[in-house]
Amino acid sequence: MILIFGGAYQGKLDYASSRFGNTRKIINDADKWILTLIQENKDVSYEVSQFLDENKDAVVICNDISCGIVPVDPMMRRWREEAGRFMAQAAEKSDEVVRLFCGIPMRIK
Repeated sequence: MILIFGGAYQGKLDYASSRFGNTRKIINDADKWILTLIQENKDVSYEVSQFLDENKDAVVICNDISCGIVPVDPMMRRWREEAGRFMAQAAEKSDEVVRLFCGIPMRIK
């Protein structure tokens, strides 16, 4: 797995598409998938575990929503926490982790 993360609109999908093109499955907006799981009252831990096991060769793109003010809304706070846990687990299982900032990729693993 390859994890690409960074702030919104930093060029993550463009970078992944140009680097991996048709050679790997690209999964975009993993953070939004996490929010959907929460909204549907699904077992996030189980779903994330299944996702990571089933997408070992994929490029996974996730917005980093961990910076900034902690949300007051309990659901949004849970989303932030679950997305952070997801990124930590994905990074651990990934062969490569890339952070994009202002369109500049920085390989951190």
